[in-house]
Amino acid sequence: MSPPVPADAAPPSAPVGRGAVGLGEIFVTFLVIGATSFGGGVVAYLRNALVLQKGWLDEERFLSALEIAQALPGLNATNMAIIVGDRLRGILGAIIAFLGITLPGAALIMVLGVAYASNANNPYVNAALIGVGAAAVGMLAAVTLQIGRKQLGSLIDVAIILVTVGLVSFLHVSLLWVILTVGPAAVLIYRPRKGADAVESDPA
Repeated sequence: MSPPVPADAAPPSAPVGRGAVGLGEIFVTFLVIGATSFGGGVVAYLRNALVLQKGWLDEERFLSALEIAQALPGLNATNMAIIVGDRLRGILGAIIAFLGITLPGAALIMVLGVAYASNANNPYVNAALIGVGAAAVGMLAAVTLQIGRKQLGSLIDVAIILVTVGLVSFLHVSLLWVILTVGPAAVLIYRPRKGADAVESDPA
């Protein structure tokens, strides 16, 4: 008897190829993500929608897209939408995904901005915002634990993570300088090597 499949496991099917998804589906998917996600917890929503529900990406491709999105200027969610939209339907897909994920937040923030301006000193409003922030941190921590396991394959991975966390969180080094220093070092460490490629291509 085979062991049960975890509830958060990615679908076994291969990632969807370019052109296989309609523009309307891309728009609606990212529209829902943009309308229902909160703060840093958007990563959890993205993983749930793109990997678990739609199967557009597998865990490896999701991590790769997330790494690129975090290294680029701008919001992670917006960058992710553009990357995934481009992968599914090219430039038009990227534009549709961008519009889908930004429209709900843009409309809502305009309404909430006006409402908050008149209730900024209300303790109930501030308490609600603290609660939303705590929930977002919890969702982000959960998705970090779920997908972070794949980034802890060796001591080198752990060392890179610890150095990055130490520089940003404790030494308060600018994230730009961390990316410009730790990033190239990580690329250099994991660069393709001809000897390893030869062994993989000829296992005998």
